[in-house]
Amino acid sequence: MGLSPDNIERLARARADLAMGVPVAVAGEGLIVPAETLTPDRLTVLQAMGAQLALTDWRARTLKLAAYDGDLARVALPRDATVDWVRALADPAGDLDHPLKGPLRGLRDGSASLARLAISLCKSAHLLPAALIVPTPDAAALAQAEGLTLIEPGVGLAPLGLRRVSSARLPMAVSSQGRVHVFRPDDGSEEHYAIEIGYPDRTTPVLTRLHSACFTGDLLHSLKCDCGPQLRAALAQMGGEGAGVLLYLNQEGRGIGLANKMRAYALQDQGFDTVEANHRLGFQDDERDFRVGAAILTALGFARVRLLTNNPAKIARMEEHGVRVTERVPLKVGLTEENAGYLATKAAKSGHLL
Repeated sequence: MGLSPDNIERLARARADLAMGVPVAVAGEGLIVPAETLTPDRLTVLQAMGAQLALTDWRARTLKLAAYDGDLARVALPRDATVDWVRALADPAGDLDHPLKGPLRGLRDGSASLARLAISLCKSAHLLPAALIVPTPDAAALAQAEGLTLIEPGVGLAPLGLRRVSSARLPMAVSSQGRVHVFRPDDGSEEHYAIEIGYPDRTTPVLTRLHSACFTGDLLHSLKCDCGPQLRAALAQMGGEGAGVLLYLNQEGRGIGLANKMRAYALQDQGFDTVEANHRLGFQDDERDFRVGAAILTALGFARVRLLTNNPAKIARMEEHGVRVTERVPLKVGLTEENAGYLATKAAKSGHLL
């Protein structure tokens, strides 16, 4: 009848299932269950099926485990493994209390494609990037028998497109002539917003800010980062100049999500800097996808920008995806006693121009 979900729609279903701890089947490849949402009953079944644990290379380094597959490691699951054991390998919260884990047996034979997809899916669901996998060519039959979501192994995990779903006028403190546009990704992930200040001219470079959502900084005025002051300073500068575009991208915590960001904050309280905390969790320094920003600007008719940023990576990503950056406009605000180390780390390890 033409009512069945397509691959991208099944992917959105898969993310929801994984967040609840429901296994997802990958056609011809096997089963995936996140370590974070694993239950004892499902662990028992998966152990009998020969489950393995997939971890990123960053988490593997913390555990002193060889990442034979390059960007990830696969660990043999002992028969007596418990949910607590699995989560202790995935979550670094207790690493300092219990630094020795194992012995761990890394796997190097066979394909790592299922493990790679499992980690990508966990990241896209804002879960810890660690998952149990069961390689099996009978995944489709298992999905049918158990009522599991079945996805194709080649399904894309990056946003495939954005649609503008609504727009409205919004008077703001910085400008009575404001307008908000809401963009929705085709893959069912978080919406993103474009805020126009004044009436930006599409024929000249527009003052632009790509701002990643920061619940703690933007809303709670956290002193641990400079995000809130950057947001308010960018809007104020656009209001002062009479025109600008601020993209509010829902990529909290450099793309790892609020729950993982709070895990990173807890690790910072143990003495790790912001980059080290991300790595111990198994993430890259920065998991954001700035292609989203370029796509929104293009959809709104902007081809050239004056970019309010201290981050050269944003400039590079814009240029790579068809938006010319004619000028970098520094945005140096929000230094506090509490975030001085955080800003120093951004400069030293992430290349920010501070």
